[in-house]
Amino acid sequence: MPEKPAGSREAAQNSKRAELRPSREAAEEAVRVLLRWAGDDPGREGLRGTPARVTRAFEEFFSGYATDPVELLQRTFEETNGYDEMVVLRDIRFESHCEHHILPIIGKAHVAYLPSHRVVGISKLARLVEVYAKRLQIQEKMTTQIAQTLSEVLRPKGVAVVIEAAHQCMTTRGVHKPGVVMVTSHMLGAFRDDPSTRREFLAIIGAPAGAPVNV
Repeated sequence: MPEKPAGSREAAQNSKRAELRPSREAAEEAVRVLLRWAGDDPGREGLRGTPARVTRAFEEFFSGYATDPVELLQRTFEETNGYDEMVVLRDIRFESHCEHHILPIIGKAHVAYLPSHRVVGISKLARLVEVYAKRLQIQEKMTTQIAQTLSEVLRPKGVAVVIEAAHQCMTTRGVHKPGVVMVTSHMLGAFRDDPSTRREFLAIIGAPAGAPVNV
């Protein structure tokens, strides 16, 4: 059975999420339950507004579920005067949350592609990172999602994504190792197959040429 296009998959997932989404009142009650579980009284003055504030914060933290990343990239441009060199947007700051502890992941993404016939506005590359960051994530999955979506929609000669991030699930709890940065990458097309293209990209983003990269 042929695989569904990325846009169709995303639309189906969004429809299922909408069906399963509880009411705002249920979400606020869940926060009250957690406050009681933590040992406090959600009815005291300082916490009375906390359930509503947490719910509003979640709407912002996870706003990426409301945007279709494939639709985001639909507007492209073909008038490039034959430009076929690398397009790189580096140091895209993002804030995400790990799906295991719902704690922040804060870092930066570097996104590149080799155009075939079309290019996309650079703001859309930053928005693509934002859409996937504003969801519950693990860094490995987010890296792959960005690269595969860009590849499926633009059909370029190659795509490269590198993400560097600090995970508060290991800096503020558990092993308590501040200052640790996790690096993930996903290379497709020319970035996977051509070492010189990959080296050029790594040089542009400031990564050592000999740095380990997942291809």
